Amino acid sequence: MTEKDSRWPDISLLLFRVAAGAMLIYFHGWGKIASGYANVIHGEEWGFIGFVASIGFPAARFFALCAAISEFLGSLLLIAGFFTRYGSMMLSATMVVAVYYHARNDGRIELAALYLLVGMLFTFISPGRYSVDEWIGNRSKATEAAVLTA
Repeated sequence: MTEKDSRWPDISLLLFRVAAGAMLIYFHGWGKIASGYANVIHGEEWGFIGFVASIGFPAARFFALCAAISEFLGSLLLIAGFFTRYGSMMLSATMVVAVYYHARNDGRIELAALYLLVGMLFTFISPGRYSVDEWIGNRSKATEAAVLTA
């Protein structure tokens, strides 16, 4: 690979982060966070609380809110590449529960397992050059170098 081509792995990571995060927000996170908000602020019924209680979690409302925040905020952080490792850990924890639930009930673990793998991947690797984490890291390294040379 030539020096000119060296940006493609980072572009691939960017596209992967944005696509996975956008799908997770659109298909899962947005509905949960909007319903959770309506439940907390307006007292509206939220069926997800009943689901969380049915799989055995105590304090079902609390854990339902945790899952909603995890899927929504974790996806936003993944898309931006900002605090990527922490957002990915949030997503991974939520997806472990989803994989467990589907494995015990209907066997349809594919999508939850895929999101779990995405979360695990970005827990352990850099989000790439095109991320807020990388931008902040480069700025702090430049600042540190300027301080050390002064």
